[in-house]
Amino acid sequence: MQGFWFGRAGKHPANRRVSEVGEKSWRNPESTAATEGPPRFQRVNQSASIGTPLSPVDPFTRTVIMTDNAARLQAMQDAVTDAGNDVRALKAEKKDKAEIDAAIAKLKELKIELDTEVKAAMAAGDEAAAAKEQFRSKMNSALEQRLFYIPSFKIYGGVAGLYDYGPPGCAVKSNLQAFWRQHFVLNEGMLEVECPSVTPEVVLKASGHVEKFTDLMVNDVVTKDCFRADHLVEENLERMLADPMISADKRRNLEDMLARLEEFTPEQMGDAITQLEIKAPETKNDLCAPYPFNLMFPTQIGPSGAVQGYLRPETAQGIFVNFRDLLYYNGGKLPFAAAQIGQSFRNEIAPRAGLLRVREFTQAEIEHFVHPEQKEHALFGEIAHVMLSLFSRDAQLGEVKKPFPMSIGEAVEKGIVANQTLGYFIARTQTFLEKIGVNPARLRFRQHLQHEMAHYAEDCWDAEIECSYGWIECVGLADRSAFDLKAHSDKSKVELTAYERYAEPKMVETLVVEPNKKDMGKAFKKDAKAVTDALMALCQEDALALAAKVEADGKADLAIAGGGSVEILPGMVKIGMETQKVSGRNFTPSVIEPSFGIGRIMYCMFEHSFYIRPDDEQKTVFRFSPLIAPIKCTIFPLVNDKGLNDLAGTISRTLATEGISSKLDTTAVSVGKRYARTDELGVPFAVTVDHRSLEDGTVTIRERDSCDQVRVAVDDVLTLIKQMCNLRATWEEATAGLEKQAAASD
Repeated sequence: MQGFWFGRAGKHPANRRVSEVGEKSWRNPESTAATEGPPRFQRVNQSASIGTPLSPVDPFTRTVIMTDNAARLQAMQDAVTDAGNDVRALKAEKKDKAEIDAAIAKLKELKIELDTEVKAAMAAGDEAAAAKEQFRSKMNSALEQRLFYIPSFKIYGGVAGLYDYGPPGCAVKSNLQAFWRQHFVLNEGMLEVECPSVTPEVVLKASGHVEKFTDLMVNDVVTKDCFRADHLVEENLERMLADPMISADKRRNLEDMLARLEEFTPEQMGDAITQLEIKAPETKNDLCAPYPFNLMFPTQIGPSGAVQGYLRPETAQGIFVNFRDLLYYNGGKLPFAAAQIGQSFRNEIAPRAGLLRVREFTQAEIEHFVHPEQKEHALFGEIAHVMLSLFSRDAQLGEVKKPFPMSIGEAVEKGIVANQTLGYFIARTQTFLEKIGVNPARLRFRQHLQHEMAHYAEDCWDAEIECSYGWIECVGLADRSAFDLKAHSDKSKVELTAYERYAEPKMVETLVVEPNKKDMGKAFKKDAKAVTDALMALCQEDALALAAKVEADGKADLAIAGGGSVEILPGMVKIGMETQKVSGRNFTPSVIEPSFGIGRIMYCMFEHSFYIRPDDEQKTVFRFSPLIAPIKCTIFPLVNDKGLNDLAGTISRTLATEGISSKLDTTAVSVGKRYARTDELGVPFAVTVDHRSLEDGTVTIRERDSCDQVRVAVDDVLTLIKQMCNLRATWEEATAGLEKQAAASD
């Protein structure tokens, strides 16, 4: 694959890994009408989830079981082969019939055992795939029925890769973004910006997007349908690897091909398609040779169409081009970070898997500018103990290919993670994802292989979350060195640097370029300024080479802006190295970049939160963390009574004035049905106003996952709900000592 993802830290400038494993649906890219919290609040065991694809205890169980099964089946196959060889040897040696018959019986027995095990392994694989599909179907049905998100322009058939968020979806997304701002922007003192979605072409030429922001595409030679080449290869490799009888050597070769798929050139991708005999999924027609397709949406700026532009493929470029002003705003001090949340656009070849691959999506990006030789972080000690699941470069290329647990402090100390600042953001990302409800047992950080990274990148990691589609990249974290600022500085001719003041003045050799303005004016007239600018823009190596050329040949050519060139003669410019006393220097900062895909995080969070109550398959629940739940609390009068309704309304208004979203439900259905209705929305708490409330001023509060209830004074409801929604107390801590209420039938 040759395309950016959130962090743009792959091959220059765009080569990101998207691991959407197991997607079987291939659809027309232009139509959607095709087949297709904190632990204490997560009280219901995840094993109760229908179709949960992985145990929360060990995220690597599935891989280990597959490997063990393959080894066991291979041993059984070897035993069958050996038994067959024994039978042939006995026959060749004309041994006794009884001995030969015994060997044949043993061979038949081994074949039956092998056949039974192979069928069981294949059935288990089919059952697991069916369970995943059932789980996704139930969850997606719940999401659509409750209007979390739906296909855009649905009444016109929809357009693949575009989705509308309904009221609860908007609320979840808003809450997630608000917590992201709190966790990163506010806590880290970052500078937040908002930049336009329409970007001039010159900006994206400098960043490399115009030339390199591509995926490899293939077409059905008959129907001309379009497909992502790497997706076709990836799916075929996954299907082959699912075969329990594949040999160990062949498995290793296929796994290596899968691991290196992203670095494939068009020619290598074409060879893989030929080698695997891949055809168009629906028609089985031949495919054309892979070719690069640029993923940006082009547009014209202004009525004349003279200025070419694009819808931005990422939010980061707006931060880079504003670096100089942001540095000034920050008092010229480094390090500092700028952040932006906004829409990005990518004209995906084959959008699929819901929110995981779309054409318009929300990004939250941070650009942390730091001295290239000073990448320590002042707060690293506070997070050094954080344990991570790390899938390092060595682990990926090893025989087992398994992540390992390690603290971020140890990972930085051992050089597995390049520096403290990158490690700090990796650990902070882990904390953020856990707090919004991502299961930490299904979260890992995968390091980019060497061939995935651009030559300028220091180190790159992806936060990958496992869902029913496989391991999905949701956050990219990269040390991009000084590439971005240098690229824009070179293209714009505006210096994007910071100033470093030395503790003591230093004597250093400095390049001196002194144009002879008089001679230059006579020789170049109106072009004299352009020639002077070109001379002053020369790097040390080029300037000294120009001076040597003039001295040796009596002249030298110099390229100037606009594409022309001029001839520099002796006496026009003085170029040389001089020893000067300096008190500081200008330098281009490095950039540490965490880049979050909000939609992808939301989808994985939906899967990790969804379950069905064991006692009733019709009762679906989202166990959202109170931080990001769309509604924090529902308020039910037990019956439709004016006194109860008035008290319920007062409680609702009190919560609203403190910014706590609540839903007042005065419908005449039973409380149990109202509980079930709000459980489908992931509402963590429910307040019930009953007749006792009018007598003693208390109400019941119910917790969603345990269904436990307690009685609370009306005046204490706000404080109790608020501290649980802010994660300052768990349900058990907040309700300790309160009167327990017998649960109504849910």
